[in-house]
Order: sequence, then structure tokens, then C-alpha cells
Amino acid sequence: MASATTPEGAFLPLGERTDSSALLSLILASLDDDKAEDIVSIPLAGKSEMADHMVIASGRSTRQVSAISEKLADRLKTDARVVPRIEGKDVGDWVLIDAGDVIVHVFRPEVREFYQLEKMWQPQTAATA
Repeated sequence: MASATTPEGAFLPLGERTDSSALLSLILASLDDDKAEDIVSIPLAGKSEMADHMVIASGRSTRQVSAISEKLADRLKTDARVVPRIEGKDVGDWVLIDAGDVIVHVFRPEVREFYQLEKMWQPQTAATA
């Protein structure tokens, strides 16, 4: 199971982390540093039990998507002491990084356009008659 550590070094399940905003800030900074494009942060608190935030970003190629994801995972381990779960890194079309309180999706632009996760999770606008 993915985990985080306390200052004393004890591992805690990621669901017990209390500072999701610090984790979100670290993730957004990492994505920006690695030249991810079209970064979107979606608050999930009150909408889903799976996480407090979802971040969606794009890389221009499968190589860049994989590199962005790998560097983010390394930063989570070293800076936040979080061991994320990662899916899709070897293919590089869509990489999901589960950091506990923050779920990160890194896509190639074509794949992101196809799945349109932002539309599923962002607030719906009122329908007009």
C-alpha cells in the first residue's frame, strides 16, 4: 500500500495525510518545472471519497509524459515522503499517479481530448431553456 511518513519516520496510509494542499502545491510545482502543459487542478472534496484534488496535465509526446510522471514520482518520494502508485508509465499515453490525497493524470494531448476528464469532474453549468 502507498504510504507517507511522519517526521519520526513511521509510515502512515496515504488516506491519513492531513495536508493535501501542501501535496497539491508540490505536484503543481513539479509539473510546471517539467514543462507539463494545460495543467488543471480540480477540487474533489465533497464530490468523491477517492481524493481531495485531481490534477490533469499534458505532455507533448509519450516520452515527455513518461518523463514528467517519473520525475513527479521521484519528487513525491523525496520531498513529500509519499510512495505513489503509478499506472501507464511504460506506454506513455496516459499515466495515472495516485499520491493519496491528490490523483494526477498526465496525458498526451490527443488522449486527453478523447477522454475529457475535466468535463466529468468540473462543476456543471446550469442548462438554459
